[in-house]
Amino acid sequence: MVLTEDNLNCIKIASEVIKNSKYITALTGAGVSVESGIRPFRGPGGIWTERGEPSMDGYQKFLKNPKEHWENLLKNRGSGLLGSNVSEVKPNAGHYALYELEKMNILKWILTQNIDDLHNLAGSKNILEIHGNAGKYRCINCEKRFDKKILKIHVTPPKCPDCGGIIKGDTVMFGEPIPKNVLNRCFEEARKSDCMIVAGTSAVVHPAASLPIIVKRNGGKLIEINPRATELSEICDVVIQANSGESLPALVDSLKRFF
Repeated sequence: MVLTEDNLNCIKIASEVIKNSKYITALTGAGVSVESGIRPFRGPGGIWTERGEPSMDGYQKFLKNPKEHWENLLKNRGSGLLGSNVSEVKPNAGHYALYELEKMNILKWILTQNIDDLHNLAGSKNILEIHGNAGKYRCINCEKRFDKKILKIHVTPPKCPDCGGIIKGDTVMFGEPIPKNVLNRCFEEARKSDCMIVAGTSAVVHPAASLPIIVKRNGGKLIEINPRATELSEICDVVIQANSGESLPALVDSLKRFF
């Protein structure tokens, strides 16, 4: 998709909005990573659209028999939670543009619904992963996160070395509460924001969908970047109907006039 004249005009307006804002955050969704080859979960080409959505009581099943869950997990490791070989997937221009905004001290935090770690791989530091990270593990008791080295603990299920709690994959299952430390920080950042860039998300899945609403209710500005209109579009101050991989780098270039 080539940026249209309308897109470019909206990007110019968005850069003016950002210039006049003091605390900018970004909420990102699956659309940002689609351009890296990661399939979305829902919608056209979605993994769940093709295979059906996972069981809504997945977390309860895990709690009932974590040993069986871990045995299946280790047996099927690498089968492709994201519908692709994540180790071969690379950040795209949209991810790098958000990192550039952080380096320019414009973007304070990325609040992401994605579990693919691509924001981190692009260099961004201030990231809140609402739904977890497919490459990490987490204690369900103290919420401490671990990398894959925790799998060297030859116990099924592995136990947290700090508190003895059961460890599971960091990604949030259906029926599982989002870790309080992450969720509370997301709400805190939304309340601080006087501008939020909403990129690649339909903003219908809660609690992430409520974050832009908080910004708007507090008098902040919303900049939406999505090739299709969403339920959020009507309340956004600027709507850029284009892919994030093209529009975010163009936004960075436009902002360089001011910063």
